[in-house]
Amino acid sequence: MNIQTSAPKVEVRLGFKLQGLLIAVLVGIAILLIPTPEGLSTKAWGMFALFVATIVAIIAKAMPMGAATLVALVISGLSGLTPLSPAKGEVGMLSGFSNATIWLIAIAMFLSRAVIKTGLGKRIALYFVARFGKRMMGVAYGIALADVVIGPGIPSASARGGGIMYPIMQSIADAYNSKPGPTARRAGAFLAIAVSQIDTIVCTMFLTAMAGNPLIAELAKSQGVEITWMTWFLGAIVPGIVSLILLPYFVYLIYPPELKDTPKMAEMAKEELNSMGKMSQAEWILALDFILLLLLWTVGDLVFHIPATVSAFVGLVILLLTNIMSWKNIISETAAWDTMFWFAVLVMMANALNKYGTISWISTHIADSVGSFSWPVAFTILVLVYFYTRYFFASAMAHISAMYLAFVAAAIAVGTPPIIAAIGLGYTSTLSMSLTQYAGGPGPALYGSGYNSTGQWWGVSFAVSILSLAIWFSVGGVWMKLLGWW
Repeated sequence: MNIQTSAPKVEVRLGFKLQGLLIAVLVGIAILLIPTPEGLSTKAWGMFALFVATIVAIIAKAMPMGAATLVALVISGLSGLTPLSPAKGEVGMLSGFSNATIWLIAIAMFLSRAVIKTGLGKRIALYFVARFGKRMMGVAYGIALADVVIGPGIPSASARGGGIMYPIMQSIADAYNSKPGPTARRAGAFLAIAVSQIDTIVCTMFLTAMAGNPLIAELAKSQGVEITWMTWFLGAIVPGIVSLILLPYFVYLIYPPELKDTPKMAEMAKEELNSMGKMSQAEWILALDFILLLLLWTVGDLVFHIPATVSAFVGLVILLLTNIMSWKNIISETAAWDTMFWFAVLVMMANALNKYGTISWISTHIADSVGSFSWPVAFTILVLVYFYTRYFFASAMAHISAMYLAFVAAAIAVGTPPIIAAIGLGYTSTLSMSLTQYAGGPGPALYGSGYNSTGQWWGVSFAVSILSLAIWFSVGGVWMKLLGWW
């Protein structure tokens, strides 16, 4: 018997968007054609051109971020900008992959999958909505409390806001027949923006609440500033709590829902909790593991000096030993491995820019433009410019990678205390995520629900951003003064 087999046909398509890639290439070539500025080496200028071209490719969505950084990695190796075996004064092509911070964010993403897989995150959110959900503001504050509880262990604003809070917000709107269109302002329009603002604040409060925060901590090291999990949390806790109290209420005042009382929602949340039954053994183990991690990240950091990455490994091993997460679950968590890859390449490129003198050169020019002011005024100007340039970025990572290091160096150059410069701009990186529906986090999902127009989203978010910055400058500034940071 003759068995004929034929290989499946593979359709060959381009793995990139031609227009976006062409723009990135042309930008890189244009920079290279400019004579190397005085004070920079050819290698420094070449790395700058490659870095800018990579960021442009990411912004233009020429390729997935991992693929774009892989292309940049290969070019940097072939061109000798980052040799595989670096000599003294050079940065190695694969140096980013040995970075402890990269492993911290990947492990935290593995842990976040367990929170969603076991249903613990949903249970926590429903619990707080059931307790406080009899009024619309109570619903918002219930969501805020739930986000604070699960925030440290889920380093993805999209996973928390879009994966856990968004379905609950949608069910509330549906329960009161609030649909996109004429009835949007009944409940859905307010809740969509409120959830986005709340998630942004929680991202700012914990180092492990968003993937960009560990990148900020890593970049700050190049300026001699060590930001641990506890340092980040300590600086953010007071202005963060004030923001969680005031900002949702401010949204309620300037963009009020038509419905004020929502007793049906509290009952629905209780019914859903009852249908979930008692906490499973897996949920209990995960909850205790979560508490252990928080203790290690706080007390362990302060007293025993246990690195946050080592603590994260401990938490992951517990989940593996109890089979809450199997090894198959780990290796199939593509988002975490993808994040690890582009994170490593961006860190490598940022380190190269710093080591080759490019960051110092850029920061000197930025500092010169505000150098006539006292450091508080100069730092305020830098923060405002850094914050509102987020309108031009559809990726938190692109914004941080492109601007953070140069602005921190410039802030330090004009006399800003290093810890204030590094952590202040770090908080700014995350707070600016709430400006637009495309700036990151759950914005695309919440805006995509159709309850708000672009004008409504931008108008309310801009008004909130003014109060948010005022809180972090005033309350945050006084708090950091009490901490002895300036």
